[in-house]
Amino acid sequence: MPTVGAGTQEIRIRIGGEHRVFYVVKFAEGIYVLHAFEKKSQRTSPRDLELGRLRYQEMLRHRREE
Repeated sequence: MPTVGAGTQEIRIRIGGEHRVFYVVKFAEGIYVLHAFEKKSQRTSPRDLELGRLRYQEMLRHRREE
């Protein structure tokens, strides 16, 4: 999902509705789950994409500080 951040992937879950999980796996120390939500329309909402982008940026800042 390049709209969220480089290396971000998406899991799509269809159980009792549509659910999505944005995550990043490209770092050796672990998997970073950025955002999980229930999708209520055909398109991913701008709010969910923005939240994923913000958390991606926070994750990068946190990694630089360590």
